[in-house]
Amino acid sequence: MSFPVKKFLSYYKPYLPIYLTVLACSLVTSAATLVFPLLVRYITNDVLEGDLSTALNKVYWVGGLMLVLIAIQNIGNYFVDYKGHEVGARMESDLRSELFAHMQKLSFSFYDKEKTGQLMSRITNDLLLVSELYHHGPEDYVKYLIRFIGAFVILFFINAPVTIAVFCFLPFLAAFALYFNKALNKALRRNKERIGDINAQVEDSLSGIRTVKSFANEHLEIENFDRENHRFLVSRKKTYKAEAYFSNGIETFIQLITVTVIIFGSASIVKNTMDLADLITFFLYIGFMIEPIQRLSHMSVQFNEGITGFQRFMEIMNLKPSIENKPNALTLQKVRGEIEFKQVSFHYEYHLDNVLVNLSLRVQSGEYVALVGPSGAGKTTLCSLIPRFYDVTDGAVLLDGINVRNIDLQSLRNQIGIVQQDVYLFTGTVLENIRYGNPTASDEDIIAAAKHANAHDFIMSLPNGYDSEIGQRGVKLSGGQKQRLSIARVFLKNPGVLIFDEATSALDNESESIVKESLESLAKGRTTLVIAHRLSTIRNAGRIIVLTENGIVEQGTHEALLGHDGAYAQLYSRQFEL
Repeated sequence: MSFPVKKFLSYYKPYLPIYLTVLACSLVTSAATLVFPLLVRYITNDVLEGDLSTALNKVYWVGGLMLVLIAIQNIGNYFVDYKGHEVGARMESDLRSELFAHMQKLSFSFYDKEKTGQLMSRITNDLLLVSELYHHGPEDYVKYLIRFIGAFVILFFINAPVTIAVFCFLPFLAAFALYFNKALNKALRRNKERIGDINAQVEDSLSGIRTVKSFANEHLEIENFDRENHRFLVSRKKTYKAEAYFSNGIETFIQLITVTVIIFGSASIVKNTMDLADLITFFLYIGFMIEPIQRLSHMSVQFNEGITGFQRFMEIMNLKPSIENKPNALTLQKVRGEIEFKQVSFHYEYHLDNVLVNLSLRVQSGEYVALVGPSGAGKTTLCSLIPRFYDVTDGAVLLDGINVRNIDLQSLRNQIGIVQQDVYLFTGTVLENIRYGNPTASDEDIIAAAKHANAHDFIMSLPNGYDSEIGQRGVKLSGGQKQRLSIARVFLKNPGVLIFDEATSALDNESESIVKESLESLAKGRTTLVIAHRLSTIRNAGRIIVLTENGIVEQGTHEALLGHDGAYAQLYSRQFEL
């Protein structure tokens, strides 16, 4: 993947004035550093070898100038370290916000394929490394380039032949660096993938820690983690091997340069083309030439990590949501709730076999419809097409006669309430979780919604009532309590269409009875689709639709379908025989 230079540089724009000041300070401090050896050469050559009666005053003047230069360096370095890192942190924050916002736009099909740990690694570890590149990259290159060029020019005027002899090593050094940079970049990219796998493993294991312990499978989780950890270790070893080749190669070149200076410098003294003071100065400036080379290893790692991190950032940013608003999409204010599936076919991106084939179905406004059938028949998939979590492969889904593809996504989903079997509650308080259904709702509205959902009494029994913390994913609540909070959340949303996806199948009989009462209260006056596993819960449905891999095979009321003695009757009798 080619590196998007223009996009990379665009993040400097909001902070350009302050960052240019940082670079200017870096330039000034580097220039000040270059003056020191010249002052040493002046004292050694001109002051101590000249009139000693005035030498002391000159030494004091030079010493004062050195103190001024030290002050300039310290003030400049402080500003560079503080403001440079601050700018880098701000840019990192901008990148992270932009990436997170983009992830929110991506469709279900993206999350079906991606691991949460990998995405977390991209939004945390990768962007931290990009931040370091943004701050240190230009600053370090300006600083060391000034020192290198300045030292080279000064050395050339002191003794051109020795300087040229040193310079002859640089093309070989550059070729060596480019070769190993490529290997290092590949190794660093592999590292990021491996640490993402570790994050995914940890996130998966800790999120399911109760399941792990209930099956006493801690040893399996440790084995899985150790496997990913070992893969990361192997990857790190390859990285360190590349780094070792790189840094030791650089060190060898530095030693060769030092030997060259000693040999050619000593020969120049013997030939009287250089004096001892010049050789001392030469060694001091060689340090300035060698320092960038010594830092090249660290800078290269930093550069490669930052570039790799930004490439991984752009991999996500370049992804387009598979489901987007059309230009001039319609905004819904209120819906009647009439739903129609017209010859709908659908398959998932990762599976080419159709889940639904030429399915047609009309649900009247305010109708209570139950979907039943074997697992894998497409019940949840069918309902997921209404809010456009996925788009149909063929055919169309209509809401109030309007193709859902032509409706603004946010306004479409605002009109649809979903209560799922696997309730997701966020870390926080009861109040915050119910308010998620309508962020602008008042506390009074929230309490009213909780009462409608039969949740108010149990909420008031909690230690802090509506301000009680419920733990990660509502771990402090029972299944029935979590389900009632999710129903209260939908009450607060007040949608025109409801989808209940096996909302009571995981509950005990007592909880199911309470939740069922809440769901029936919520369904009044709204178009309702119920995906049911327990057939006893949908006896009162206005229409029951039996969906199998062959499509809709039966539909009617509970009594009519039992009397028909077909697929529904078989499902019903089989369930109660069990």
